[in-house]
Amino acid sequence: MLDIRLIRENPQLVEERLETRGGNYDIQPLLELDKQQRELEAKRSQLQARSNEIAKLIPEKIKAGSNPKGPEIQVLRDEGSSVKAEIGTLEPQEKDLSAKIEELLLTLPNLPSDSTPVGKSEDENVEVRRWGNEYIPHNPNILPHWEIGEKLGILNVERAVKVAQSRFVTLIGAGAKLERALIQFMLDRQIAAGYVEVIPPILINTESMTATGQLPKFAEESFKCAADDLWLAPTAEVPVTNLYRGETLNSEDLPIYHCAYTPCFRREAGSYGRDMRGLIRLHQFNKVELVKFVHPSTSFEELEKLVGNAEAILQALQLPYRVIELCTGDLGFHSAKTYDLEVWLPSSGKYREISSCSNFLDYQARRGQIRFKESGKKGTQFIHTLNGSGLAIGRTMAAILENYQQEDGTVRIPEALQSYMGREVL
Repeated sequence: MLDIRLIRENPQLVEERLETRGGNYDIQPLLELDKQQRELEAKRSQLQARSNEIAKLIPEKIKAGSNPKGPEIQVLRDEGSSVKAEIGTLEPQEKDLSAKIEELLLTLPNLPSDSTPVGKSEDENVEVRRWGNEYIPHNPNILPHWEIGEKLGILNVERAVKVAQSRFVTLIGAGAKLERALIQFMLDRQIAAGYVEVIPPILINTESMTATGQLPKFAEESFKCAADDLWLAPTAEVPVTNLYRGETLNSEDLPIYHCAYTPCFRREAGSYGRDMRGLIRLHQFNKVELVKFVHPSTSFEELEKLVGNAEAILQALQLPYRVIELCTGDLGFHSAKTYDLEVWLPSSGKYREISSCSNFLDYQARRGQIRFKESGKKGTQFIHTLNGSGLAIGRTMAAILENYQQEDGTVRIPEALQSYMGREVL
């Protein structure tokens, strides 16, 4: 959530930054409500001051000799009652205005950082670097991952559809083991890199979804258990970030790094017809997520490290990839700066997203009231949060099934996974 003081004091800056996102964001209603609230607050403060003054005057005058039941004291008492009644009418008005202001603030995305390239769409994203060109296979007959998976008997879509619906898959035998191997491998690597593993709830409440920015914007893309007011986690970012919601941390404890494996659930609203086959765009998928809570002065440095942690997995698996910096028009709703990692899928001859690493600055912390206090200093500050996929498991499996596919129809297991799998070939 954006700081209302920033909007109030720098409306032109906020409008210009929001405009680079390409959406239609009007802050004027918000500014008008804020003005009304501050006027009411000033009026209530004046009335409260007068009420306090009257409360002191009455005993002072009585002590000085005024008759407690005389007209002078009665006038003050009548005024005090009138002032209190007026205060009583202003407080619910203020509360109502505060609720309306928060409702509007929740609809505004984060402001792109100064270093985020300005652009209208993904076509203007900036390629930062590529890695692993030497590992790109030159077999012209590579099958798509879903076809080789079905031929190997490790992936079945038809039975998954029978159990659920489209955009679900069932992994069988070595396919199930490869999924588990990837999860364990990624967790082991990230724990060694300094992340503390957590296993959070994957059913989460509305307040948690709101704090990280999934609600109200992405309600249609999320699965909800309406009877319990609980949502299926779209990513571990949500429950892990909310572990600290409403808390004030000590600066000495920063940075805090967490990694978490969870199943993730998304409706993929608006993506009908895209990637209907295979492991790229499913309603249910597994992911190892990286989440950071850091001091504001280090968050951009921490973002670069986070990207490096995700890249390390792809490099260990020797999967070709590239790093893309998203432009303002392609930036996620709650992100200020994002890098995407895109892995090479030879069957389509394209790089496809496998990780998205973002710095949210204080946007999520402000929504979730996550603060920190520095020793020796007064007051508290909002923490900065970051997260990234380290990595999406299904997409990693898809990349392995294609990049390690042999001409005889077998698939080599990446060397880094062989000890987890207990074999070298599928």
